[in-house]
Parts: sequence; C-alpha cells; structure tokens
Amino acid sequence: MSKILVVDDEPDISELISLHMMREGHECLCITNGLEVMPSALNEQPDLIVLDLMLPGLDGLSSFKRLRADSRTRSIPVIMLTAKTQTTDRINGLELGADDYLTKPFSPRELALRITAILRRTKKVTHVSEVKTGEFLLDRKNMKFFYKGQPIDLTTTEFKLLAVLMENTAAVHTRAELLREVWGYSDDVATRTLDTHIKRLREKLGDAGKHVVTVRGTGYQFSMEAPAVAVAA
Repeated sequence: MSKILVVDDEPDISELISLHMMREGHECLCITNGLEVMPSALNEQPDLIVLDLMLPGLDGLSSFKRLRADSRTRSIPVIMLTAKTQTTDRINGLELGADDYLTKPFSPRELALRITAILRRTKKVTHVSEVKTGEFLLDRKNMKFFYKGQPIDLTTTEFKLLAVLMENTAAVHTRAELLREVWGYSDDVATRTLDTHIKRLREKLGDAGKHVVTVRGTGYQFSMEAPAVAVAA
C-alpha cells in the first residue's frame, strides 16, 4: 500500500480521488490549504502528492517550490492538478520539476494510471519474486504457478496476467491497465484478447477460477472473497 497526499480545496474532487485511490489499494490523505503541504509532507512522508495549483493560504506552485527546496521532501513525486489550461502553467510546473500534470476536468482512471506509473518508476511499487495468497503461489523467478502445492501449466501471457492480478489483491485492475501491463497496449483498444485470456485462465484454475472476478464497468480483480460489487463472469 502506498500513501497518497491529495491537496485540493474542492471537497468533491478530493473525495473522488480518494475513492479511486483506495480502490487501487492506496491509502489517501486529504488537505485543503497550501500552508498545510510542508507540515503534512514532513509528518506523513507520502509516496506521492497530488497537488492542486489554485489553493488558499499558499498557491500550489509556491508549495511545490518549498517541497523541492527541502532535502526531506525533495524526492517525493508530485502530480500537479489544476483547472488552468494555459500552456504556460503546464510548462512552469514541469520546468520546476513536477513529475506529471493533469488539468480539470480529468479522468480518475487516467490519474490512477499515472500515479501507478510514477510509483513504479520511482521504485515505490516493487515486484517480489514470490507472491503467496491463500493456497496460491506464484513464482516469478521460475515462471511457475502452484495451487494447493500442485503446478498449473500456464502460458507466458496467462502467467503475466495472473501476476498483475495477484500482486495487489486489494486493487481493481482496469481493462486499460491490464492491456498495457500484459500486452503493452498504450490505449484501451477495442479487443477481446483480455476477456479470452481471463476465460482460459479461469478454466485452467478450475474451481479456483472463481477468485478471478469481474468488476462491472471497471475490469478484474483477484480476490479470496468476491467483493459485493464484483461478480464472476
């Protein structure tokens, strides 16, 4: 679980971001005033900050400069978020060293994907050689998968797909995320490839295939207990 600090004075925006971050398995902290940025960053040491530029107390750019000026917060990744659409604002933020930039209105899914990409790039999200969940064991080093101690023969693509799902069982993985992580697609292209592989994966898992659940309108999740919002396809 990564800790995300959201700085935005619009409660609806903060709540929306928090909801999606928690669905992705992250812890989310929210503040509304630019003067709270440095104290919160020092006390909480978040893994990433989503920072609105239009803030009361102290504007986002000034808050960002303070973060970068202090050695204790300098390395925290920052995504700037603002209603401004002028190119100069985007350039100013990136020139100051922001890791990414989004303008309002924005897609919560896109924000979540950008956060995941930044966390991986900064090694805040790591892959372990073995992933064990209940009676499932995924051995990344040897590309082997076991259920109740018995090996299950998976193709390379099926293995990669299952690895992404099992690495964070708290997260609901979007179709776009899975297509990018497993197949390298840059967009949420219209393809049945993902659905076909999910179906084959469930067939190979047999009764245990119920743990690969479909979340309507979003994507897939590996869950030991199917959540109320998810149903097996």
